[in-house]
Order: sequence, then structure tokens, then C-alpha cells
Amino acid sequence: MTPLYLDCNATTPVDPVVVDAMMPWFREQFGNPHSVNHTFGTDAAAAVEDARRSIARLVGADAREIIFTSGATESNNLAIKGAARFERRMRGRRNRIITVASEHKCVLESVKALEAEGFATDVLPVGTDGTVETERLARALDDDVILVSVMAANNEIGTLQPLADIGAMTRACGALFHCDGAQAAGRIPLDVNTAAIDLMSLSGHKVYGPKGIGVLYVRRRPRARIEPLFSGGGQERTLRSGTVPAPLAIGFGKAADLAAPRQVEEATRLDTLARALINGLPGVSLNGPPLDSRLPGNLNLLIEGVDAGHLISRVPELAFSTGSACTSAVVEPSYVLRAIGLTPGQAASSIRLGIGRFTTSDDIAFANERLTHAINRCRREA
Repeated sequence: MTPLYLDCNATTPVDPVVVDAMMPWFREQFGNPHSVNHTFGTDAAAAVEDARRSIARLVGADAREIIFTSGATESNNLAIKGAARFERRMRGRRNRIITVASEHKCVLESVKALEAEGFATDVLPVGTDGTVETERLARALDDDVILVSVMAANNEIGTLQPLADIGAMTRACGALFHCDGAQAAGRIPLDVNTAAIDLMSLSGHKVYGPKGIGVLYVRRRPRARIEPLFSGGGQERTLRSGTVPAPLAIGFGKAADLAAPRQVEEATRLDTLARALINGLPGVSLNGPPLDSRLPGNLNLLIEGVDAGHLISRVPELAFSTGSACTSAVVEPSYVLRAIGLTPGQAASSIRLGIGRFTTSDDIAFANERLTHAINRCRREA
């Protein structure tokens, strides 16, 4: 592949097995899964339900708790806004949302939008490794909290949050626990019951499936209540209207089936490749948690004395980034890196590398050689 792709936290290539599973549903079996009067529709519906079960198994859920959406951004919006608005309309007892400063942009913007609607919000700081301070969260929790939103794994720095601790504290105070699991699903084991998660967002294209499809897990017992974002036919348990794109849902299901049995083996392989990639890189340090306690395959590197944008332009044969793809149009330094204490200059000297399923040891050797050369060249030119 030219250039060599090292941005798997932004998106992953679709696994060829997933492509093969989807193709018949674009061509011969193109029925609307909500058309129940003929076999085109009922066959599509049955395949979608199989996919729903596969995705549910990946996170320890029941298939009836899986709602198809267009992706994790929609799922995050639906979970956070839906929970807050349901509480206000139906109960009116609670009024506060809690999240964390290093969350995905769509979570922070959803919380900000609720603040404009009159909800109280708390955005908690994180430590230098990106982990939320559970003691501080415990102090913030009370009977006014509707929902706590904390991601499983950070998309920029790979921080793995203590989900079970957060879930236990949140449930004890009677609030809902929402988790953005898009980066973590398929890379580390996730179980919504073990972690007492009430709402979880997932995305197909982060797990070697297609873009344009995601899910929201919505707990049935004890029931998590949310309002839909928009009106329509109520196809997905009345919570998400619109025709489910059968080929994409089926692709996501196949991707989940592929990911589930290989998580441990793949995590070990990605860790080995990550260590090889940064071995010997000159004047480089790791942002966020250490390699043995971060999301497998994620590297965020501070390269002292080198502008990240300049470095990227010097290695066109490698595809990597400075941070989240969802804020790539923003010029200022990463808010996630600022949240863990980096200066603007340090954040501007940081790059993100994402290693994935199809990255080989030869790829890593090539990337290490090209990065070393480019870093040294940038420093000479500075």
C-alpha cells in the first residue's frame, strides 16, 4: 500500500471478508429490511438480526439492546441528549451531566448543547496519563446527576479508563453510565454488564467494517430511558427512525464476528509492533499512558524540536496524523494533549500513529527508518 497506512485510530481498512459478506446485499439481495410482505425484505431483515446478535456478543449485550445508527457520533448524541431530555420531560428530578475533558469532540459538544438548554454540566479534568480521577468523580456524583459519559479508550492517546469503577459509582447514585466504546471494541474485551454500562456507542469503521454504520447499546434491565433525536417510522425500537442499511449492518456484524475471537492475540501482536516502531526514534517520548497499559496499536509521540505538520510533509510515503480525524480541520493544538498537561508547543510537536490488523513487521521497519530520517532532517532544517 502506498503510502503505508498508519492511522488506524482514524479509520480501519475494511477486511476483505467483510466486503465479501456485504456484496450480495448490494446486488442480488437488496431488499428493505423493514418490508415484511416479500422475501427480499424478510431475508434482509433476518440477516440484519444476525448482525445485531454478532455485535451484541462483542460487548456482552442482548441483541434486543442494540440499536443501529449511522455511526458513533450519532450514537453519542442520541445517548447523551436522549437521556437528558427524557429525564426532563418525564421525571424532572435530575438536571446534571458529567463528562471528562479528554472525551471525543461529539461528546463534549453534545454536553455543551445541553448546557445551552439549561442543564448543569461538569467536565472533569484528567491526569497526565489521561485517566479520570475516580475520587474526583465520586465527589461530583449526587442525586442530581442524570448521566456520566466516559469513553473506554481515548482516540488520540490510547488511555483505558477504569470502566468497572466508574460504572459501579454511577449506578450507586442512580445515574446512567454512557461509554463511547468506538476505539476499544474489537481491540480490548468489553462487557457492558461487568462495567455496569447503560449506554454504549460503537462504530463499524473502527473495527474493520464499513463506514456509515454504528450502534447504540441501550440497557433493558435496569432500563435506560432515552428520547429519540428525530421523528420518523421508529424502525429501531422507536429510538432511531430510518431504513437500516442492510449491507452496512451485515458488514458490521461480520466485522464483530472476526474481531471477537482474536482480541487477545491481536493485542499482543500490536504491542510488539508498536515497541518496534518507536525503538530508536531520536528524541521521542510517549504521550499518555505507557505501552503496557494503553490501547493496543495506539502511539502518540512527542518529538521535541519538530513541528508535527512539517514532519508529516517530509514523509509522504507514510500516512499518519497529528490527532483526531474529527478535528483535523482545526489548526490549534490538540485539546486532548492540552488536557493531560502538554504545552501548546509540545502538542504541536506530537503525532499519532495507529497500527492495525494488516500492518506487518516489514511495514514497521520501513516506517521506523523513514521517520528517523525525517526527524533528523527536520531538526537540521529548524
